[in-house]
Amino acid sequence: MLSIGFHKIPKGYLSTVVTYLEMTSPHQRTTPDIEGLQLVQHSAMSPQIYRALFRRIGQDYLWFSRLYLSDEEIVELFADPNYDLYTLQRDGEDLALLELDFRTSGACELAFFGLDDALIGSGAGRYLMTQAISLAFTRPITRFHVHTCTLDSPQALGFYVRSGFKPVRQEIEVVEDPRLTGHLPKTAAPQIPMFP
Repeated sequence: MLSIGFHKIPKGYLSTVVTYLEMTSPHQRTTPDIEGLQLVQHSAMSPQIYRALFRRIGQDYLWFSRLYLSDEEIVELFADPNYDLYTLQRDGEDLALLELDFRTSGACELAFFGLDDALIGSGAGRYLMTQAISLAFTRPITRFHVHTCTLDSPQALGFYVRSGFKPVRQEIEVVEDPRLTGHLPKTAAPQIPMFP
C-alpha cells in the first residue's frame, strides 16, 4: 500500500492510475449497424499483422503488453478456444480491435478494445461495445470486466461507465517506458513526456 503523498518515479519509467470496472449482467443497449462496417471473428491472425494493428490502434496510448509476446505466444493465445479475437472491417481492412478473454471460469475480460482514428466519432465504438457485451454474456459468466488507465484515451473511462461498467478499484502501475525499450517508436504518444 502506498503512503499518502507524492512518490518519485525512476527515470525511464512511466506511472499510471489503473481503474478496474465490471458489469455483472448485460447492460441493455442497442446501436444500429454502421454501413460499410462488418464485425469479423478471427480464429487466427499472423503475429506480424496483429502487431501492426495493435500498434496502429494503441500506439498513441502506449499500448505495449502484446509487443512483449513472441510469435509463438501470440499464435497460442488466439488458438485458445477461450480467447476470442474480433475486428471491425471496412472493405477487408481491419479498423478496430476487440479481444474477449474467457480463460477464467465464470468471467470474461474485455482484454483489448480500440478503434483506428478513421472510426473515432462515427458511432463505431458504441456499436462495437454493444457487440462485446452481447458476445460476452452468450457464455455462462457472472462478471464482465475491463481496466483502463490514465495513459489511455481521455474518453475511455467515461465511455466504459456509460456502457454499463461500474468502477470497483484503482491501482498505480509503474512500468518501463516502451518508447525507451524499443517496443514503440520514440515519437509515439507525444502527449506523454519521456524521462530517459
